[in-house]
Amino acid sequence: MPGPTSPKDGPPPTVKDIGEFGLIDRIARWLPQSSTDVVVGIGDDVAVLRSPSHDYLLATCDCQVESVHFSREDITPRQLGCRIAAINVSDIAAMGGEPTWALVSMVLPEATEVAYVESLYDGMRSALGKWGAVVVGGNVSRSPDRLLIDFFLLGRVSPDRLLLRSGARPGDAVLVTGHLGDSRAGLECLRQPRLDIGPEDRELLLSRHRTPHPRLREGQLLASTGRVHAMADVSDGLAADLRHICAASGTGARILAAGLPISQACRCAARAAGADAVSWALSGGEDYELVLTVPPDGVSELKLLLEKETGTGLSLVGEILEDPSRLEIAFSDGSSHPFPAFGAGWDHFKKPGPT
Repeated sequence: MPGPTSPKDGPPPTVKDIGEFGLIDRIARWLPQSSTDVVVGIGDDVAVLRSPSHDYLLATCDCQVESVHFSREDITPRQLGCRIAAINVSDIAAMGGEPTWALVSMVLPEATEVAYVESLYDGMRSALGKWGAVVVGGNVSRSPDRLLIDFFLLGRVSPDRLLLRSGARPGDAVLVTGHLGDSRAGLECLRQPRLDIGPEDRELLLSRHRTPHPRLREGQLLASTGRVHAMADVSDGLAADLRHICAASGTGARILAAGLPISQACRCAARAAGADAVSWALSGGEDYELVLTVPPDGVSELKLLLEKETGTGLSLVGEILEDPSRLEIAFSDGSSHPFPAFGAGWDHFKKPGPT
């Protein structure tokens, strides 16, 4: 496998210097050359893949656009590669599935250094390798001013383990893995470099924002129990993603604010920023945890199982209601508010976005 491009003399080569096909050649040599399920990878018109016929095929895609999702000053190319792989794997995790093959389409300014692209692919390759997937193809094109990465991920799942948003039932408990709000707190650390929090908390929150860890093993384990009725990943914020589950299931929901799993680091950052950690947990987005609904008698069983097998916590954060019009957040003082009072979550075409 080639190392990063770093010429001894002269400026670093750009994608304009080596051209489209030179860049594709570099990318092909950077990625794994073989996989038992890849019949033909990069180098032909299409990738040829082998898949068990009894499984369902899963397909998802997401993009990262410079100046919309990231700034080059705030994230390294390797971190960006890890990030875009992770957020797509998170979608597969929410279905109880297994990621397999990725296609990457990049639109690049011609002045982009080749070393930047190589490091980007190194991040994608490294992240996908941890979860058993590989890049098998893609495309490159020129952009006049900014970088865009469109990432397509395929996966598979046994029909008896497939989990959808549409299975929630009135009376179900609502559970969430891990912590909520950390990514939004990490974003605040980028926005306010002098935010008065400890260095360890800052690094933790920045890591959670830049390189999220999808709950793949957790999703597969939960799907294997047969106890989960509905599941989604928390990409747009808990309130928004639980709303998606309710819309698909024809139900309402109540979130219990006192049960929200908020880390001490997140609380410290919110306090320093003069913000509300509960609001960040509800609508900050990009935590890539899993939100799921289960019958009440299955809560203790799943908590113990997940903690034992993965070390990941599972918190009770609400309940599914029969009335689809009831989407509310309940507080320990007896008051309640509708979801929109705490932000609608991330929406590319509705402002303000992350709160």
